[in-house]
Amino acid sequence: MLNRPSQLLNRISSNPEIFNGKPIIRDMRFKVADILDYLASGMTAEEILTDFPYLEKEDIEAALLYASKKIDHTILSVTLDEA
Repeated sequence: MLNRPSQLLNRISSNPEIFNGKPIIRDMRFKVADILDYLASGMTAEEILTDFPYLEKEDIEAALLYASKKIDHTILSVTLDEA
C-alpha cells in the first residue's frame, strides 16, 4: 500500500525565489495559501480545477493536508471581528 499522506506532502515545496519561500504546489507559482483561500471563499475543488486546469485534485488534497499539519498545535489563538 502506498503512503498517501507522504506522497501528497511531496507536492508541496518551497523556493526562496518564488513568493519568498512560501509553500507552493509542485514548484509552480501557485501558493498553498491561494488554494486554501479559494476553498474558504466557497469555491469547490471542482471549480478550482476548472479555473486552473494545470492543478490536479491531489494538489488540493495536499494543500489541505499541509494546512492541517501546520496548525496542529496545542494553542491556536484567533481573533475575529464582530459582525
